[in-house]
Order: sequence, then structure tokens, then C-alpha cells
Amino acid sequence: MKTNNLIRLSAILVILLGLIFTGCTKKTTTDTTSSNTSSLQQLTIDENNMENNSDEAMNDANAVLSPGGLLKSSELLPCNATIDSTPVHNDTITIYIRYHGYTCNNNKYITGNIEIIKNINTNWHDPGATVFVKFIDFKVTRVATQKSMTFNGTKTFVNVSGGFIWQLGYQIQALVQRVTGAIQVTFDDNSIKTWNINKQRTLTRVIIGTNAHLLLTIDGLGSADGYDKLIDWGVNRNGENFYIQITQSVIMKEACDWDPSCGIEFFQIPAKHKSETVTFGYDSSNNLLPCDGDICPTRYRVDWTINNQSGTFFLPLH
Repeated sequence: MKTNNLIRLSAILVILLGLIFTGCTKKTTTDTTSSNTSSLQQLTIDENNMENNSDEAMNDANAVLSPGGLLKSSELLPCNATIDSTPVHNDTITIYIRYHGYTCNNNKYITGNIEIIKNINTNWHDPGATVFVKFIDFKVTRVATQKSMTFNGTKTFVNVSGGFIWQLGYQIQALVQRVTGAIQVTFDDNSIKTWNINKQRTLTRVIIGTNAHLLLTIDGLGSADGYDKLIDWGVNRNGENFYIQITQSVIMKEACDWDPSCGIEFFQIPAKHKSETVTFGYDSSNNLLPCDGDICPTRYRVDWTINNQSGTFFLPLH
């Protein structure tokens, strides 16, 4: 009898040791303090804010390049901004957007300039029309957090499909544009990040509820170091090389202050064996919202992997 009890006890110990060993070989957790996910979290937050601010600036440039058409001349133009231009020089005209105050929804405070450099013979309506958009100390401060970022650099802006933004939903169904370039972003703690950009912007006009609103669909077109479908890549605040791919088109809604409402991005920091999948479109209870709905998301999901550990956390959009 004692021998049988000893055998049973030994078997139980073997099973327990096996479970403990298995638990030590790979750990999946939602506790982000158990691994150094801080650089991944910072990269995700920086990317979301940078894309939001940058795309709004490109929308401003797009509006300035488009005549009023069926819309009021001021409907798409930025608030608290002065627009002027230089005389033509060597077949080139420079249009300035000088920012000095709050955005139309009072969510951001913007200072600095954007220069739109355009050949006098270039008609922005034509397919393939190209201009250069230069950011000069373009500083965006979000009112709710008082966090800021300052942009310097130049983008090449191409009207791939042709057409004006005001024609959407009336004379054209989609406006396809391409943005490439390099931007240096300085944060309010004086840390600096360098971004390479290569993306396609597709603007459409849809009915949400009872009103017509613009949708902006983003796809990555870049290739670097063996990666494709890149929207951004460069060096983050910690001096680490990063790569961001869009694996499912990211959709931003005018009705939601151009925040991402759905889509998936894949972030990688190869040298540190870190990666994460970011899924947009969650509410404050971490429920996934339908992309075509009229409720604006407030959070997004991050599924991360660091070496042999993994987990999930949610972050607010702002």
C-alpha cells in the first residue's frame, strides 16, 4: 500500500514539474510590466499621432491646391491660417500656409509654416500632377494633453488619379494621391525621430448617418531592407531602426477628427526582436466597432511579441 502511494506521489510531482517547466519556456501575458514593451508603446503612440497630424496637414495642402468648386471657398481651408504666395520665379510659385492658432474644432494649436512648391504650368487637377510640400517648424500641440510635435522636412505629393477634392461624390468617386519623403519630428522632450514615408491616400465621400463625410484610406507602398508594404520606416526616439507595414488598409474618418477607425499595421524593431500588430477601431470597453458605423473609436489593440514572450494591451487614441 505504501509503495502504491509513493508511486502516485511521484507521478503527481512529475506532472507538476512538467507544468512548471512548460510555463517557464514561453509566457503569454497581458501584464506589460513583465517585459520591456515601453519602446513598442512609444513607437505606436508616436506613429498614430504623427500620421494624424501629418495627414491633416496634407489635407490642408490639398484644399489650398483645389479651387472652391461646389463648396464654399472657406469650407475646406484651415482655421487660423494665412495663405499667400510668392511671385513666379523660374517657372515656380511657392504657396505658404502660415499657422497661428487653433484648428477649427479647437482640438489642436498649430504654429509654423507649410510651403507648397509648384511649377506654374502644373495643374493640380491633372493625373500625375506633382508638387512639393515642405514643413518648416510645423508645431502641433494637442489641447487635451498639451503634448506637441514639430515637423521639418519635405514630401513629394502626387495627384495620381487627377481631380479636385470638392468633386468627390459629385463628379468623381475617388481621389487617389501618393506621398513620399522624409520628415524629422521633434517631441516636447526634445527627443528626435526620423521617418521615411511612402503611402497612398484614397479620399472618398460617403454618407454617415444623415450627413456626407470624407473618408481617407491609407496603404503602404514603401520597400526597404527586405520589407514591403511599408508606410513608415526610420529611427525611433531610442535610436532603434523600425519598420511599419500596413497589412489591412487603415481608414480615417473626417467625422472622427481623422482618427483611424479601422485597419491593421505591423510594427517591427528587428534588432531588439520586438514586433506588434496594431488593430484600430475599438471603443472604451475594448469592443471592436464596425468600420462602416457612425460611432467613433477611442482605443486600439496592440498584440506584441518580444523574443519568446507575448501579450496584448489597449491604448487610447489620444
